[in-house]
Order: sequence, then C-alpha cells, then structure tokens
Amino acid sequence: MTTSFAPLTVAIGDLVPHPANVRSNSPETYDPENIAHLKASIAVLGLLQPLLVQKLDGKYAVLAGGRRHAALKELVADKAAKGFTAKTKVDCRLVPEECDVTTALSLAENITQAPMNAIDEFEAFARMMEVDGQTPETIAKTFGTTVATVKGRLRYGLIHPDIRAAARGKVITLDTMKAFAEHPSQEAQREVFEALTKDGGYLQAYTVRQALKSRGVQVSDDIGAFVRDDYEARGGAVAADLLEEHSVLEDAALVETILLEKLGAAAEKARMKLGFAWADAMVRYDYATMADYGRVYPGPIEPDEAAQKRIDEITAELEKLQLEMEDEGLEDGAYNALYDRVDALEEEARDLQEAYSAEDLARSGVIASWSGGQVTLHVGLVRPEDTVKEEGARGSSANPTGEEAPDAGEISYPASLAEDLKTERAMALGAAMALHPEATLDLTLFKLVSDVLASGMSVTQAIKIDARKEYRSHAKMDEIDKTSLEQVAAAHDALDLSWLDDARAPADQFVAFRALEVGEKAKLVAYATASTTQSCFARDPRRDSLMHAFEIEIMPDIRAHWTPNAALFNRFKKAWLLKLLGEDLGLVQEAVTLASSSKKEIVAFCDKLFAEPFATLTDAQRAAVAAWCPPMMQTAGVACDEAEPAAETPEPDGEVAQAA
Repeated sequence: MTTSFAPLTVAIGDLVPHPANVRSNSPETYDPENIAHLKASIAVLGLLQPLLVQKLDGKYAVLAGGRRHAALKELVADKAAKGFTAKTKVDCRLVPEECDVTTALSLAENITQAPMNAIDEFEAFARMMEVDGQTPETIAKTFGTTVATVKGRLRYGLIHPDIRAAARGKVITLDTMKAFAEHPSQEAQREVFEALTKDGGYLQAYTVRQALKSRGVQVSDDIGAFVRDDYEARGGAVAADLLEEHSVLEDAALVETILLEKLGAAAEKARMKLGFAWADAMVRYDYATMADYGRVYPGPIEPDEAAQKRIDEITAELEKLQLEMEDEGLEDGAYNALYDRVDALEEEARDLQEAYSAEDLARSGVIASWSGGQVTLHVGLVRPEDTVKEEGARGSSANPTGEEAPDAGEISYPASLAEDLKTERAMALGAAMALHPEATLDLTLFKLVSDVLASGMSVTQAIKIDARKEYRSHAKMDEIDKTSLEQVAAAHDALDLSWLDDARAPADQFVAFRALEVGEKAKLVAYATASTTQSCFARDPRRDSLMHAFEIEIMPDIRAHWTPNAALFNRFKKAWLLKLLGEDLGLVQEAVTLASSSKKEIVAFCDKLFAEPFATLTDAQRAAVAAWCPPMMQTAGVACDEAEPAAETPEPDGEVAQAA
C-alpha cells in the first residue's frame, strides 16, 4: 500500500464524488446547513487541507474530503463569493489508479481526526482576538457562525488559567468553568475559585455565580443599566470586559447607594403627586418586614360635571377598544397596544371616581422598591406606630372589615373585575346548592320559618325566598367558565316537572306537586333557591355565620364548579400573571421564560394550564393549579363585607414607574 501520494492541483469543476467515499451515502452530511461553517472558512482562509483524489473516467474523484468538496461547489455557485469558479484550482493528493484500499483510506481520514477539545476551541478564539487583533465580527465571518456564538466562546477562553486548568483536569466541570465568565476580572475569578475550593468541597456552577454576584453588577443587568451613568459620574470602578455588555460595576456598595437614591426620588415624586405624608425606599420589598404595616385605599367620590363627562368618554372608548381586541386575527403588537390603552383608560377612570381621605393621607405613605427591572411603588402604607386601633371601629378605609391588611404583594382586583367575580362565585354557589338538595331544602325551610316566627332581623340576607330568579350580569358572560352553568342545566334536566302544566289551574298543579316524592320536592326547592343566590364573595363568619358554615358544607372547594380561564386572565396585568405563575403556583422557571413573551401568549399558557394541568408538573405544582382561585372567591378565603365594596376592590398596591 502506498503511504505517500503525489501532490497536484485540480480545477474545482473537474472534481467529482468517489463511490468509495465512506460518507457518500449520507446526504445529510452535505446539506448546505452542515457545511456553512466550512464554506465560510475556505472563503476567508482558503483550503487548508488538500483533498485526497483518484483518477476515474477522466475526472478526479474525491476519496477523502467530501465536505470540503461540497463547500467548494457552494462557493462556485455563490455569486457573492470572490475568487471561486469552476476553473479555480485547489490542492490535492493523488491516489494511484491501481490502489485497492480506497475505502480504508477514506475511513482512516474520517475516523482518525479527533474532535477538538472545547477548552482548546475557547482559547483559540481568545487568541485570535488578543494576538491576531481580530474582532468577533471577523471571526464569525471566518467560521460561518454568528457573532453571538463567537462572543460566548471568547468569554470562556479568557477565564483565569488556573480555572481552565482545573476544567482540563476534570477537577471541575465545563459548566462550572463557564460560570466564572460572569465576571471579567481574572483576579476576582481566582479569588472566588480559591475561596470555594479551599476546603475541598464539590464546586457547582450555581455556587460560583452566587459568589460572583457579591463582586459587582454587570452593566447589562437591569440595575447596572439603571445606575450606570451616575455610577461612572462618581468615579465608580468598572471591570472592563472585551465584550462591553459583560463589563462589571465593581463597587456594589456604590451601586446600592445610587439605586436607593433614585428609588427615594421616585417615592418622593409619588408622595407629592398623591399627597401622602411620607416616602421611603428599599432595594427589595421585604414582605416579612412589612407585615406589620397597614394600608389605606382610595374610596369612592362623586365626580363633578367635568369628571363625569370624561368618565363617559372613557366608557365609550373602552367599549370600542374591547370590540377591536376580540378580533382573533389581531397581531400581538397591536393587541398589546390596545391592552395598554385599556389599562391606562381604566386607571384614569378610577382616579376620577376614587380618592384617599384627608385622614388617611395624613398617616400613610409610599415606598419605592426595585422589582422586575423597574421602579415599583407601594402606595397607601401605614406605619405600625401610625395605625389607628379602634376595637370594632367601622368605616376606616385602612381596615374596614376588621381583617388584616392585604399583603403588599397581593394581586389587586379593579372594581369591574371584582363585581364580575362576585357573579361567577354566586353562580358556582348556586350549582353547589342545586347539587345538594337536602341541605338546601333545610336551609330554605329554616329561613322561611325563622323569618316568620323568630323575633328580630332575618337570619340571612344571602338568599331571596320571594321566588324571584336573580338576574346575572357579567361583562364577559359568553367567555367565562361554563362548569357551573352546565351543572345547573343538568340539575334542571333531572327535575320532575310533570306537575308544571300551564293547561292546569294552579289548584290542580298544587295537587300534583304535593303528590311528588319527598326527594323530588327537595330537588325542586333546591333548584329554585339556588336561582336566588346574589353576587357575592366569601362570607364574613361574624356577620353571616349561617351562610358561612353552609357554604363550607356544600362548597368546600369552588374549583369543583368553576375553573379560571382566559376570560379572567385577560383582565389581569402581565405582572400579575407572572406573579401568579411564579409565586402562587411555584412555576418559577416558566414565569422567567414567559417574562419576555406578550401578555396574549401568557394568557394562552395560563388558559391551557388550568384547563388540563401539564403532565410535567410536580405534585406540588399540580396541587397548586388544582386549588388556585382569587382568594375572596374560595369558601375559606378572605371574608368580605358586601356593604362596604371599597374593602373588596382596593387600588393596586404596586404601581410601576418608568425607570428614569
């Protein structure tokens, strides 16, 4: 067998595939996508390795180098590629025609080339930039890849040599090594590496990233971008990276000082605008620390003539916008723009119809914090020392029901949404009553006889026994979950209505009615009583202990009769949906992933999630999805006072201000 082959140059147009090439039966190997990097490299650097060819039928067949051959043909066909035509000659090595081990030669060249070590590749990219003076753009062009891919490799190639050596020696994993690229300073990397490995513990990528966070803030981080101008103006040290977005503001204390100053300015601006007594700032809103704070909410006011005119204009525009948003062919961008406009108009309408009392303004304030890359304002907070404690006091907007003040991070519900949720809960309660005829019959009869025979006030105002069906009003009746409606319809279909014959006189109908089985009468009474349920939230046990206990008995879980769907989620703000997913349901990763999605996409995700919980959920996540509902709708949820709606529909406690 010949071990060396004569060199020669051959025109690209004279090259053909060799039948003995071991890759000849793998067309995917020669797919343009798979040879794009090679094509780019040859275009810039030329053919670095000669082709192995053999003379066949007057042509030169490529025995080894099929991918290079395919790349050359791509360059000839590419009119934008300069210097490559069918007549362009390339270096080859000639295998004699009498050689009988051509397949072995082809196989040997393909399998004896060891794949390049990832760290070697990272370091090679870094040397191209440091030594050869190339840029990410020129390197990307040379290798037919993206600039982002090159930047990633450059970062890893510039990690401290000791850490790269540890990865080569498999002391740490490649992913752990990559984590050190979070900070551009090799000295900071080395110090963290030594601190984390001094006790011989197992090093993890997560631990590395957490340790590096204490060494500064990246300029591309939301806080870094927010404070950078002020930080540099004060002479703060910057650890420069070859790639600007990975540079780090090293003085973490100065970063926090500037952030608090900017948050304080935002809080003070809100204080002056709204008339609060004080303003404060904190980097992260600590809910545990704030648990002792109270909160006040704006109450309804009578708008003057000008305000009422504007409210009427807003109402008309909202109706028009709602119709536009129902267009299923609407692009995401257009939908989001309409949603933002609706949100702004609803907020303006609330401001015209609600206001804080002078007493509340005199003892409450606003705190600004940093959340989700923005300044978030927590308004209407009352410090513990300023909280008015009047046993049994009523009418205070800070705590009108005697319940604890709402958590500052809770999702808030605008008045229109709260009223519609009351309707949905009443419908669910009606379904539960229809499905529990014996209990509902007892309740109905008890109310009838108690109201007539007992002295004093009615035992409950929650049901109407005057035989008038309660009218259900809802802004989105066609879109809400139909479970309770279907259950009531099924209960209606099961009723014995043989006695209800309009052709009969009432006396004859009554005779037929009295002849019914006791169980059939119970179903009829239960259905009729269920139809009288009024719009409601969970009962306050101190004000209506009867219905509070009854609802727990027949409807321990509202989710048996009602499922959250797009009709509800469409009326949530994007931030509320992300909070619901990440905090209430434990879907933290999903919330992070969806943060960059449109609200329309997040609504669709939530709708599918609640319709049929995903198989990939953990047991805890599945339980959370199966149980979730707005807290005031659940039987055991927050008590409500229907006489005082201001307590049920607080102003959102977290307002977002634009980062200056």
